[in-house]
Amino acid sequence: MKRVFKELAYTDEKDLVFGRAKHPVTCGYGLTIGGGEVYPEVNYTLPTMNVVGNLAAVRAEFRTMVREILERCAKLQVPGVVLEFEHTFDLTDNPEWGADVTRDTKEIMREYHETRGLKSALRVTVADIRDKNRPPLMRRGAEYDKMLLAFDRCAAAGADILSIESTGGKEIGDDAILQCDILGVLFSVGLLGSRDMEHLWDRIVEIAERTGTVPGGDTDCAHANTAMRLAFMNYIPQVFAAVTRAIGGARSLVAFERGAVGPHKDCGYEGPIVKAITGMPISMEGKSCACAHASHMGNVASAACDLWSNESVQHVRLLGGYAPEVFAEVLAYDCRLMNESLKHGTHRAVRDAMVSGDVALSPEALVIAPAAAIRIAKAIISRDGYYARSLAAALEAVAIIRDAVARRELTLSDRELTWLDRIEENLRSCPADETAFIAQMMTQYTDKCLPAEYGL
Repeated sequence: MKRVFKELAYTDEKDLVFGRAKHPVTCGYGLTIGGGEVYPEVNYTLPTMNVVGNLAAVRAEFRTMVREILERCAKLQVPGVVLEFEHTFDLTDNPEWGADVTRDTKEIMREYHETRGLKSALRVTVADIRDKNRPPLMRRGAEYDKMLLAFDRCAAAGADILSIESTGGKEIGDDAILQCDILGVLFSVGLLGSRDMEHLWDRIVEIAERTGTVPGGDTDCAHANTAMRLAFMNYIPQVFAAVTRAIGGARSLVAFERGAVGPHKDCGYEGPIVKAITGMPISMEGKSCACAHASHMGNVASAACDLWSNESVQHVRLLGGYAPEVFAEVLAYDCRLMNESLKHGTHRAVRDAMVSGDVALSPEALVIAPAAAIRIAKAIISRDGYYARSLAAALEAVAIIRDAVARRELTLSDRELTWLDRIEENLRSCPADETAFIAQMMTQYTDKCLPAEYGL
């Protein structure tokens, strides 16, 4: 490993707050992330349209979105903004296309910096197209090569921050989540996902270092957000999603061990766990990303954020303008409130109000609150090896939920309590030896993945 985190950056929940990171990141046009202010990170995407064979219209659509967002931010006197250009699969599958949009975007950002004084940075999130085929090739093949080339081309075209929502282990994780198989999640997310992150982020960091860009971070969107959305629809228990999130924290840490410096990507609700360990800035999303999905974590998600995001919104017309510029305004006012509280020294009171309103209603909100994030972070760094520390994170999440129930700070239904018992029983049945665990899980999921693609 390039880095080994054996001590927490934050041991006291009082210090794990929004807008302040121990290791701020400066990039783009004069933007420092985590240096004392929270900035909006506006995520935008195309309306329903064909990308293939329609590149000129696609580029024009993106240029319009970018200009609308930056104009709204300039009028509102936003002190700085991050734009996130998330690739569609087609834009990664054709690396030069994504580079063209990146180049167009950066030109408009430079214009607004020079003429309006707007500080900004561009995050480019390359799509993980390796999951196109099942079982996927994770370390070789056409999709793998195109994905890395997309990073390289977008970095050369002006990206400031490189990120991805990697999908390692998803070929097993999808079934494991639907079946509420917590050991399958431990295997797919904690072990396979972490091993994939190690391989992939070594290459992303190499590209970033060679091109002078910032290796931002990853997210466990592929697994933990899938569980979160299914739990919100009552298809799986909330406690299952909460424990999955803790395991995702152990997995997302790997990017930082391999050289990422933040900001951690927005849809990784496990970000506070990562920040507690690394002290590096994180982007988060919550109530202002309801345009993309629902969750039980609308306010608590902002407790330790350094960037505040809307997740993703299509370029469609609303009464107040087109959706991306409208959500830029929503984010701007959210950030203004947090920044004013930092100026006046009332930030902990604001943060605690946002936390307390959510954690009493959901175990998923509970496990990402500052106090719980620090507990899970401590459990992770107390163990060596991806399997051992993912298991420790999962068991600590169970303990946190049980403690809250015992103190009557969280009320769970009988169904949720029964599932919590089942999850803990299964976790405690795990073999101590990682090799034995791998053999056990490969017997169950023998046809789902290619072990060699994870170095097994």
